[in-house]
Amino acid sequence: MASFTILRCLCLLFLSSSLSMAAPPKRAIDVPFQKSYVPTWANDHIKYINGGNEIQLSLDKYTGTGFQSKGAYLFGHFSMHIKMVPGDSAGTVTAFYLSSTNSEHDEIDFEFLGNRTGQPYILQTNVFTGGKGNREQRIYLWFDPTKDYHSYSVLWNMYQIVFFVDDYPIRIFKNSKDLGVRFPFNQPMKIYSSLWNADDWATRGGLEKTDWSKAPFVASYKGFHIDGCEASAQQTFCATQGKRWWDQRAFEDLDGLQYRKLAWVRQRFTIYNYCTDRSRLPVMPAECRRDRDV
Repeated sequence: MASFTILRCLCLLFLSSSLSMAAPPKRAIDVPFQKSYVPTWANDHIKYINGGNEIQLSLDKYTGTGFQSKGAYLFGHFSMHIKMVPGDSAGTVTAFYLSSTNSEHDEIDFEFLGNRTGQPYILQTNVFTGGKGNREQRIYLWFDPTKDYHSYSVLWNMYQIVFFVDDYPIRIFKNSKDLGVRFPFNQPMKIYSSLWNADDWATRGGLEKTDWSKAPFVASYKGFHIDGCEASAQQTFCATQGKRWWDQRAFEDLDGLQYRKLAWVRQRFTIYNYCTDRSRLPVMPAECRRDRDV
């Protein structure tokens, strides 16, 4: 009886540890803009507040603006707190993304599509691998992103890419190389953000144009968290690969609570998913079932 009890306890311990194997990303550390980023274009349309702990990007009829990370990275955790353009933001796009620079580039996108006053923002995500994209997903957010700052982050490792809004995973893109799907693993990417006019497509497919009488349009940022393996653009391997926290087994997959949050977002807020668009893709892409997109 004693040996049975010990065995049962050991089994329960193993089951408990296996169920709790996955983990959320480490807590982001807020740093000033200048520590990790530089302006890319239209420097005069970036306003620095509180010593660079907060910045504002502005868009007018003449130009938008943007910035990029000083370094390029192979894997890691990247986040920003953003407050979107308030009011009538139709035609505007606020983008936060990772991208490599060669012709067959990799890219991980957040794009926030503005709308007419009173209509919800649309968040579009996309993943490019080897120059191939066309993996758009669109959701409504469950809050007004113009009222307060919210965290938007990417966890990228050898196993998966996870898009987070606050602590809610809204999308995963698993490493499906065994299914013939390319995965970003050997091209360092920089982090970029921009505010720009895209009224030829951003709002209702371009039907709603930017109302320049409402300019300047302003998006606010803070946080600027980067925790990644820095690499030159020519490198294809991270020197510390396998040794960083995001390489560990706990980050190979989401845990049960995270999958429930992901399901809640998908069931309630999805408005477009390339995986289910048979008119555009008659054959469902190989990665969709593994990513639990259907």
